[in-house]
Amino acid sequence: MSIIVSGISYRHSGCQPLFENITFSVPAGAKVSLIGPNGAGKSTLLQILAGRLTPAAGSVAVSSTPYYIPQHTAPDRRSVASLLGAEDKLQALREVCAGSADPACFDTLNDDWQIEDRCRAALSDWGLGNISLDAAAATLSGGERTKVRLAGLSLLNPDIVLLDEPTNHLDGRSRAKLYELIQKSNATLVAVSHDVALLNMLHTTCYLTASGIRLYGGNYDLYREHRSIEQQALADRIEAEQTALRMARKRAQEVRERQERRAAHGERSRSKGGQARILVNSRGAQAQNSASRLSDRHADIIDERQQRLADLRGRQIRCDKMKIDFDDASLLILSEGMNFCFTAGAPLWPQPIDLEIRSGERIRIAGDNGSGKTTFVRLLLGDLTPSAGSVERADVSVAYIDQEYSALDTPLSVALMAERYNMRRLSDHEIKTRLDRALFTRETWDKPCCALSGGERMRLMLCCLMIADHTPDMFVLDEPTNNLDIDSIAILTDTIRNYRGTLLVISHDESFVDEIGVTRTIELP
Repeated sequence: MSIIVSGISYRHSGCQPLFENITFSVPAGAKVSLIGPNGAGKSTLLQILAGRLTPAAGSVAVSSTPYYIPQHTAPDRRSVASLLGAEDKLQALREVCAGSADPACFDTLNDDWQIEDRCRAALSDWGLGNISLDAAAATLSGGERTKVRLAGLSLLNPDIVLLDEPTNHLDGRSRAKLYELIQKSNATLVAVSHDVALLNMLHTTCYLTASGIRLYGGNYDLYREHRSIEQQALADRIEAEQTALRMARKRAQEVRERQERRAAHGERSRSKGGQARILVNSRGAQAQNSASRLSDRHADIIDERQQRLADLRGRQIRCDKMKIDFDDASLLILSEGMNFCFTAGAPLWPQPIDLEIRSGERIRIAGDNGSGKTTFVRLLLGDLTPSAGSVERADVSVAYIDQEYSALDTPLSVALMAERYNMRRLSDHEIKTRLDRALFTRETWDKPCCALSGGERMRLMLCCLMIADHTPDMFVLDEPTNNLDIDSIAILTDTIRNYRGTLLVISHDESFVDEIGVTRTIELP
């Protein structure tokens, strides 16, 4: 089963085009990754392929209905059966078992009399055997909701699969299971991901930008090699263009100086007399016209060189521009016998937790999905009160960035959000400079924060902290790489390396954890 995309374009309401004239195809059985900078429209393109959005122009031909797993599995009122894609069949089965003879029920069921058993088996395969099919999706953790959707793959066995950041929220064992599933699958697959291990399992890499899409034969490692060669060639072209521009400016200056000398010589000749004034004036006018044409020609050459240089620079990857520094910090948290119970439930952890966190530690909080990692952090920060035991905290400042970047879930524009953090009363120019360093160009300043991608929200949150000059005593990150592109992960990694305060991070991204220099891991049961 294949996918054919022909000249599609898309724009958000009232905004500039997100991308234009995108054309590519995915042959039957191919496994393709879709990568690109945050905000390029990767998730939007996947939604178009899934039939959930309509392009402004162009067409999409899909040979069968895709199975689509979105990036954000936010809690809602749907049931687990609905997330599995089996709600209609299960309802039809129940009505038939209750005595209904409605033909519509039999048509919906389509002789799938084992649908309930198959649903339970699919959930058990992902370690979710204790979850009721009627349970509300809102009662599950982010990782559990993702695993329910992944369980639907084996249940429905679709011909076309669309995955948007499928490893977000997944623990290590679940990621390994997903990798195995992808390797064994015969389905046509398109995946948006920043997970290098997953990207290296896919046959073709598609790089999406606002100006188009480029296909690279091979997995992510091969793409990176090709991209490195391209960027080096681009850097060489930029250097050559800079040299040509300097030469053009030098040549224009030489011509201008020669014209000024000739003009001065002509003026001296006119002052001495010796020729008819009308002849002298005529020659002077001709010289001025000739000089003007020559000057215009050199100005055109310089303008052309400058435009060419700007175009080349615009194609460079700007992954090294954002730099955010934090100063030294100190912190101490002490928990004794800490545990937590949800309403009318058993304690979250089999054993109460005793913990001491000292200044400058870099701690990873690990555990399977549903083990309570986010709850653990909220208890340490005082957002929740423990059901048992106690937590003592020093009087410290904390920068907490949750999985959904909820602080930026607002219709305020990027520029206005930055201004809200302007505690030092920086000038407008200084704020805009910091936004540019955070990779927010002039075209994005009026964009509402709620329309930003996950990676853009992460960068804006860090930029706002930089504008406020807020040096947190503790930096807390909950799955920080979930929605970041590869370049943004590099930026975040560099930022965290330079941070010298106390760090708490929840992450299943082993590469990121290694890079940021975690010194201790707290494993939740």
